[in-house]
Amino acid sequence: MADHRPVPPAHPVAGLIAFASSIIDGAAYTRYARPGIRAAAEPGAAVLAYEAVGTVCQSNNVLLDVAARHHDLEALVLVEEHVAIDDPELCAKVRAAFRDPDVAVAGWMGAAGVRSLAWWEGRISCGPVVVRYDQHGGGVLPAHAWTETDAPPASVDAVDGRLMALSPWAVRNLRFDEALSLGYGYDLDFCLQARAAGRKVQTAAFRAVHHHSLELIADRELWVEGHIQIAEKWNGSLLGGGAAEGDWKARARRAEAERDAARTLAYSSATLLDAHVEPLERELEAMTTSGSWRATAPLRALNRLRRRES
Repeated sequence: MADHRPVPPAHPVAGLIAFASSIIDGAAYTRYARPGIRAAAEPGAAVLAYEAVGTVCQSNNVLLDVAARHHDLEALVLVEEHVAIDDPELCAKVRAAFRDPDVAVAGWMGAAGVRSLAWWEGRISCGPVVVRYDQHGGGVLPAHAWTETDAPPASVDAVDGRLMALSPWAVRNLRFDEALSLGYGYDLDFCLQARAAGRKVQTAAFRAVHHHSLELIADRELWVEGHIQIAEKWNGSLLGGGAAEGDWKARARRAEAERDAARTLAYSSATLLDAHVEPLERELEAMTTSGSWRATAPLRALNRLRRRES
């Protein structure tokens, strides 16, 4: 599947903000990502949508290679297929982020003080992003509902890769590491590459809806292996110190990954509880604001008085 035809121009633009998606689930792209991209894209913008080839890193690198051919490129916005952009000002926000030529990556959510693949353990900065889920009858919750978040823009160590904008420098000089074959940590690694090159990563107030399960980790064992891959590649530099030495190094990294997985599953459980309670609260509110509820208020008061006197 390829959808790389430009949006028909209504008026010329100074540069090109391109949008790109690597598609695994065509129905999800058609339902979520494509309408959001079309609404946010400027007239004449290139929309690069290709079927996934291999891993997420391989697929994203194909998108970068195609985007790099545009000499007038201002930015490339990568959009995961389950993300629906809901922001008519997105292009203006992208330009504002890259007004600083040292900024290489801008994303919808990210964190400072990142210590591992579980970047959400750091100080989170998040724009107006919500998660729309199907569990417990469905509903909407703010992203990272389990904790407080800082408003963007904020300088961060890494951003979530499901909606992030890349500067022309990043598109032409960085690549997603195809050795990270498990599908986890590709975005963290990309941001670390940018920062190692002396560039900046920041969040931006991108408004979007993420259509997704409330579980942060779909496959715990695979996530743990991805956590270890990232730790081994960056050799402890991500942790703000030297790498562990000796025969216990691998055991220490696995223990850390298991610990972070357990914490993340606890966050998911808290969010699932909120999702379970929300429809009950809606039902209670509807019931207690109804005319019949107000009409029977004196009877309930009388019954409470009788119970106290008995």
